[in-house]
Amino acid sequence: MNSRGQWRTQSGFILAALGAAIGLGNIWRFSYVIGDSGGAAFLLVYFLAIILVGLPLLLVELSIGRTTQREAASAFHYTGRSVVWQQAGILGVIVSFVILTYYSVIAGWALKFFVAFATGIYPLKAGGASIYFFEFLSGPVEPVLWQACVMAATAVVVIRGIEKGIERANKSLMPILAVIVVALAVHSLTLPNAYRGLLFLFAPNWEILAQPRVYLAALGQAFFSLGLAMGVLVTYGSYLPNNFRLPVAGSIIVVGDTLFAIVAAVIIFPAVFSFGMSPDQGPSLAFVTLPEIFTRMTAGSIVGAAFFGLLVVAAITSSVALLEIPVAYAIERWAMPRGRATFLIGGTAFLLGVPSSLGFGPLSAVRIAGMPILDAVDFIASSILAPLSGLAIVLFAGWHWREADAFEAVGFQRSWLAQLWRISICYVAPAVVIIIFLRSLSVI
Repeated sequence: MNSRGQWRTQSGFILAALGAAIGLGNIWRFSYVIGDSGGAAFLLVYFLAIILVGLPLLLVELSIGRTTQREAASAFHYTGRSVVWQQAGILGVIVSFVILTYYSVIAGWALKFFVAFATGIYPLKAGGASIYFFEFLSGPVEPVLWQACVMAATAVVVIRGIEKGIERANKSLMPILAVIVVALAVHSLTLPNAYRGLLFLFAPNWEILAQPRVYLAALGQAFFSLGLAMGVLVTYGSYLPNNFRLPVAGSIIVVGDTLFAIVAAVIIFPAVFSFGMSPDQGPSLAFVTLPEIFTRMTAGSIVGAAFFGLLVVAAITSSVALLEIPVAYAIERWAMPRGRATFLIGGTAFLLGVPSSLGFGPLSAVRIAGMPILDAVDFIASSILAPLSGLAIVLFAGWHWREADAFEAVGFQRSWLAQLWRISICYVAPAVVIIIFLRSLSVI
């Protein structure tokens, strides 16, 4: 057995990788991006982006991790033939850590709403959702307490290691996640006028495709939905034994992640259209629009508790992955015991996340480039650091890694499929990442 720990089973690895990928982005972000981008036409572009960019990149990250049996930063240092490429992986570790600081804040919001609906303390009255949310955000203590709860739960899983912690937790949580998401989707389909939401999702308005923003939104969502460029898949791949077939496992992860996001959208949009709401509500969709809908529907407290329970479970499985990346780096780089690394890094991430947690309340006057603290940190991580990390990875894989070594690491024979993968990594993926980066900076 590898002293670093290994996945016991291929199903355990796939569930853990799905847990890392399926998070708030699949339920909250995916749905509001669809709403802002016109529905079904966006989905078609998104599917194409997943096939051309998402899967090839996912296979690159997993194969680098498995080949080197090292976490993200050390994997590139080991594989790279020059000093520049040896440092390519450190960006992914930084991205994971920075995202963790505010991801736990948003997950704390979901936990707060879950408890409020589950205990019946949420005010089930029309028009009160917006007031309830912003009163909560403006508090000086409560947002930080819920953030702390999420970080503590995350640390409890990570501190137990790969087999007994991350794999075991995902084997328990992911089936629960699947049951909740399917049950809520079935419930949404029973609502009056649910078909209008399904038409929005699955009947394309081809005129939307004339808008460049739809393509950019789809590319960006495809890139980030799978947790690419954050060091997660490299590190998770490093816990893989050599007998696991990466192309098969990678395809299952991509399909599972995409299906989950679509089913989550089936929960949301039939409800939105049934109660006369607009689908283009942006980030407030989950915490204002949907709670308002829950207050108006029969058994709304039960549905609300199930929905936010879904958010919480998805957030925990993803935050576990985000914490594992810097913890694995500390263990490998400084030979730090897992317990100490988890405590120090988790505690530091929590403290650095407190300004984001209070950025809509006591620290609301603080602006960074005109943005609230959380939005500014998210912009730095998601719009600057992550694309740079992604660009480093694809250039490394496409132009620095020897072709024969790459094919062997991924498990491809020299076939048309292998060549298609190579073309995507060398040309398509770099172009996409550059476009996403320039778009995020409002250059295009």
